Amino acid sequence: MKHWGIWLKWGSGVVLGVLLIKALLVTSCFIPSSGMENSLYRGEGVLVNKWSYGLRLPFLSWFGYHRIGAEKVGKGDIVLFNNPAPANPETPIDRRELYISRCIGCPGDTLMLDENLLSVGEDVFSPDAKAFYTYPSSAEDSVLFLLKELDISGNTLAGYTEEGRYIRSFSRYEYYLITQRDGGRIGFRLLNGGSACDARPFVVPGKSLTVSVNPWNINLLCHAIRNHEGRDAGVSGDTLFVEGRPVRAYTFTKDYYWMASNDPINLRDSRLFGFVPENHLIGKAWLIWFPSSKERFFQHIR
Repeated sequence: MKHWGIWLKWGSGVVLGVLLIKALLVTSCFIPSSGMENSLYRGEGVLVNKWSYGLRLPFLSWFGYHRIGAEKVGKGDIVLFNNPAPANPETPIDRRELYISRCIGCPGDTLMLDENLLSVGEDVFSPDAKAFYTYPSSAEDSVLFLLKELDISGNTLAGYTEEGRYIRSFSRYEYYLITQRDGGRIGFRLLNGGSACDARPFVVPGKSLTVSVNPWNINLLCHAIRNHEGRDAGVSGDTLFVEGRPVRAYTFTKDYYWMASNDPINLRDSRLFGFVPENHLIGKAWLIWFPSSKERFFQHIR
């Protein structure tokens, strides 16, 4: 019986230690989709540093939102956060499902987004960030051959243009490899023509920052004001109403971020749930502990 007591104390200590580490230092998650390829692959286990942006204290529904040693998110960071737009808005923030995406917009940044809310700016924070490209249907066999030759897997046909051109998404690095090998014979084009003329400026809200209301950002601002600022807000035509009064600008009380997947086909990013408020952030993706291939074991995430 004495030995059983020792083992019980030892086991309880280990369990307590693991719970404390998970609550106060690092947590773990598995990548549920292909949205962050080629940075992170579906099924990989990732360790997340909870102190990257300061420790968010647990039990938000009991004690409210508090963060020790708060730090800003770095542009280009891969961030773990709670779903800002759950099916049941009454679900406590720290019990909502997890998302992981790359931050491409910090408080006060202006992003140029197209009608699909995809960034068309020239700044690229990762060679894995993908874009849509089109090419003639007659070149499909050549494209498939290059994909196989360059060992680019999981790249499925995304659709067709009105002119009958095929659409696929490639990362900047994949596109570089393909065009270097192809020598420009296939005739790839950016789906949006490589032009930002159809893009509009979107200001990422920040604490004490006043953001002007425009027809293209009105719904995003309304969503943030209603769901994260706790104000009664609605849209009628091109007018934003807050607490029943029309407003042309709104001063925010929190910092927000814009998150993007590497692959534009995957919608588990800010195109789906809008701006991500600071109180939903958990931490920065740090290490791969359960890899998709042995050479990725304990690889630092960037």
